Amino acid sequence: MIKLEGVHTYYGTSHILHGIDLSIEQGETVALLGRNGAGKTTTMRTIMGLLRPKEGQISFRGEVISGRKPFQIARKGIAYVPEERAIFAHLSLIENLQIAQVGMGHHLRGTWTIEAIFEKFPILASRKKHRGANLSGGEQQMLAIARALMSEPVLLLLDEPSEGLAPIIVEQLQKITREIVAEGITVLLVEQNLDMCAALADRHYVMDQGRIVYCGTNEEFMANEEVRDRYLTLSSVERTLEAEE
Repeated sequence: MIKLEGVHTYYGTSHILHGIDLSIEQGETVALLGRNGAGKTTTMRTIMGLLRPKEGQISFRGEVISGRKPFQIARKGIAYVPEERAIFAHLSLIENLQIAQVGMGHHLRGTWTIEAIFEKFPILASRKKHRGANLSGGEQQMLAIARALMSEPVLLLLDEPSEGLAPIIVEQLQKITREIVAEGITVLLVEQNLDMCAALADRHYVMDQGRIVYCGTNEEFMANEEVRDRYLTLSSVERTLEAEE
């Protein structure tokens, strides 16, 4: 469905992605793992056209999309749920959903109508008149995913969906993600929660310092303690910073 070949991306003069090769087949759930600063979010933003690769190319369903504008990429069938969720704080929940649909230029009813969204996310139905700023963190995350679905994607990019959420909400997100995949949507998941990744992903890529250093099936990855310890365990500096926070 999507293929990155030799992708190099910069922030200004800072070279972040160093020749990324990554591919996802239709119907897969693929996890992209790595420590903070490894380049995971940059990879997502590059796929979405928010950053342009200086070298390499990205193909979606056989068509080169690298260099296209984000709205053009979105209309090809890719939706992005960013780590910060980016909810419109002063709009109501239902207005957040409606503006996504209007922004995609949809004039016909698709699979993901507001009615279908409320059936999939019943908690959102009970909050539909609440402003985005008044929703809990879990509700905002569900709204961000629901808003992405309103664009009728075939590929969904999820960036750290469980971050800062209670375990019970994480379990709900796992269930919803499985149901989304069952609807035929392919998922690229960036996530620090290894239990969530193990529960959802068919394959795992591991990044370190802007490079892909490992790729394997879920079974291979979970059996490879060396890779997890080397590339995913917090360093002593990171543990110190986390403790200070």
